[in-house]
Amino acid sequence: MRTISVRRRVRADAETVWDALADIAAHVEWMADARSIRFTSAQTEGVGTTFVCDTRVGPLRLNDRMEVTEWVDEQVMAVRHVGLVTGEGRFTLTPRGTATEMRWTETLAFPWWIPSWPAALVLREIWRWNLRRFEATIPTERRDARRRVPRRRPAR
Repeated sequence: MRTISVRRRVRADAETVWDALADIAAHVEWMADARSIRFTSAQTEGVGTTFVCDTRVGPLRLNDRMEVTEWVDEQVMAVRHVGLVTGEGRFTLTPRGTATEMRWTETLAFPWWIPSWPAALVLREIWRWNLRRFEATIPTERRDARRRVPRRRPAR
C-alpha cells in the first residue's frame, strides 16, 4: 500500500469548489489520467454512487471501479477503489479565508507487476497537475472580470 497526497489552495470559496468537485462526471475535464466515467448506479452523487473510470497513465490502461463511501457537502468526498488497483481515495475541503484548501489523498495497492514507489511518484505529479487544471475550471471573480474587460489599444 502506498499513500499519495497532494493539495492546492483554490481561489474560491468551499461552496464553489464543492459544486465543481461534486459533479463526478465532469472529473474527466480536469483529470488528465481519466478518459471517461460511466455510472453503474442509478444515482450520480452521494454515498453509494458507483462508477467505472477508464484510466490511462502512459501505456497503462485500466477500468477503475469505484464506490463513493463518504459524502459531506462542502467538506469530504471519499471513494473505494476495487479491481486491479485497490484502496481508498479522499478529497477534503478546508475553508481558508476567501480560498479553499483542497487535499487529495489516495492509499492504493498496486498489482505485483507495477512497482509501487515509482507509480506513486508519477501519480503524485499527475495529481498535482490535475488540481491546477481543476482550479482553472472554477469561475472566479478575478478570472471572469478579465474575460469581460476588453483590452484597450493605445491610440495611434
